[in-house]
Amino acid sequence: MNDNTPHAGHRKRLRERFLKSGLEGFHDYETVELLLTYAIPRRDVKPLAKKLIARFGGLKGVFDAATAELASIEGVGKNAAILVNLIKAVSAEYLKEKAMKKDVIRSSKDVLDYLKVFLSGEKLEKFLAVYLNAKNEILSIETLQEGTIDQTAVYPRKAMERALRHNAKSVIFVHNHPSGDATPSKSDRELTRNLNSAAKTMDIIVHDHIIIGRNTHVSCKELGWLEG
Repeated sequence: MNDNTPHAGHRKRLRERFLKSGLEGFHDYETVELLLTYAIPRRDVKPLAKKLIARFGGLKGVFDAATAELASIEGVGKNAAILVNLIKAVSAEYLKEKAMKKDVIRSSKDVLDYLKVFLSGEKLEKFLAVYLNAKNEILSIETLQEGTIDQTAVYPRKAMERALRHNAKSVIFVHNHPSGDATPSKSDRELTRNLNSAAKTMDIIVHDHIIIGRNTHVSCKELGWLEG
């Protein structure tokens, strides 16, 4: 069905801009606005897009918001909320597949891009392991543990059992700080030491333990915690 509403021309221009130059030159609210046009027909969604940007503090906040949070905003509705969450989920899968097809040591940015999207906005702390073969190709990316904020138990034995299952030769450990502050804690240092010690007994190399915050990450390797 053709859209003959007064807003049809504006929607068409937004889509033509995207087709011509991608999101270059788009304001954050225009990106959300364009997305909403595919879920909310026959309405001017610009005010709603601006409202979402203001409510969640920016584009990242909108995509990090839970479906229920988005749907609770007047005018959004369930379909639009699902679409926004779907975009983030698909992006994470895309980045994961992209990372899985490259040498992780030479392409650590691809792995970090995936992990940052995957862990972005998480309310719970998650601990992941990236298992690699002798060529540093990714064998598997697994969530080893989930816990409440500031309370995650990660057992080196479990991590090593998974490494044996995949016949991994090395591993990168990753976890998030739901507070957004990536500053390592004393328990992070102790955990890094325990994981590295357990790996050494099995001749498995720990390339790094990465802590991800809101807009940054910290490498325990760069801190010197994996030496010795």
